[in-house]
Amino acid sequence: MIAGVSWVWWLGFHAVVALLLVADALLLGRRKGTPRPTVLAWLWTLLLLLAAAGFAAWVAIVQGRQPALEFVAGYAIETSLSVDNLFVFMVIFQGFGVSVRRQHTALLWGMGGAVVLRALFIAAGITLLQRFSWINWIFGLILLYAAWRLLWGDEDGTAASGAPVAIQNLTRKLHLAQGSLLPVILAVELTDVLFATDSIPAVLAVSHNPFVVYTSNIAAVLGLRSLYFVLAGLLNRFRYLHYGLAALLAFVAFKMLAARWIEVPITLSLAVMGAILALCALASWWAEKKIAARQSVRPED
Repeated sequence: MIAGVSWVWWLGFHAVVALLLVADALLLGRRKGTPRPTVLAWLWTLLLLLAAAGFAAWVAIVQGRQPALEFVAGYAIETSLSVDNLFVFMVIFQGFGVSVRRQHTALLWGMGGAVVLRALFIAAGITLLQRFSWINWIFGLILLYAAWRLLWGDEDGTAASGAPVAIQNLTRKLHLAQGSLLPVILAVELTDVLFATDSIPAVLAVSHNPFVVYTSNIAAVLGLRSLYFVLAGLLNRFRYLHYGLAALLAFVAFKMLAARWIEVPITLSLAVMGAILALCALASWWAEKKIAARQSVRPED
């Protein structure tokens, strides 16, 4: 037994993760002659989503409904916050002048490193929560700060997506090393570490089950590479993304800070998070529609 779960489950999960990473490298490697890579990215993203849904169903059968819902909530939180990472990846790749083909390689190595780093972060976070109840307050305040940073990023030296300006400075300083992918991979890893300080406490707000927290994080990270190529041309259209993510982080911060007095059911948490993301997407779509309408109107002579 490892963290209350059979070692067979852990071994099986990591075997599937390794298999998916290999398949990801082969299918989306953007080798010469690969047809319609964007279509493949869409299909792979959908496949990973279905795999996560299947895993949640399996958890429901084996462990029960509550852990399964916690997995879904953790997966939704991590995936939503990962979209914000994609803005930073664009900055990194543009800063280093990385071609589209080499971006696949950089993101693949970045995902592999993220699996190890997330495991360490989650183990440390759960251990602290189990030993010190006041850590809930620390994590809650971290999430509140992250929400504030997303709302007022342009005023405190942070990019609109919430990415620290240090990332942009790093790309400028190491631009001369653009012949090698190592600095790019290191920048991607640094980005993941910085964002993990927000996302992992957010997931810990909905579950303290080590297996659920870890698997939901890794499942979301697995889809990050294909999601990047699916959304690369659409990211700028998510005009209100940072507001939605700020509201999401504020909600889970409240959930964590008030856990001693108020227990928010996981079903209600999922409903609130879904409503926040839906409103964010709808507002962004409406804004883009209005802009397109104004541009289509020709000025009078």
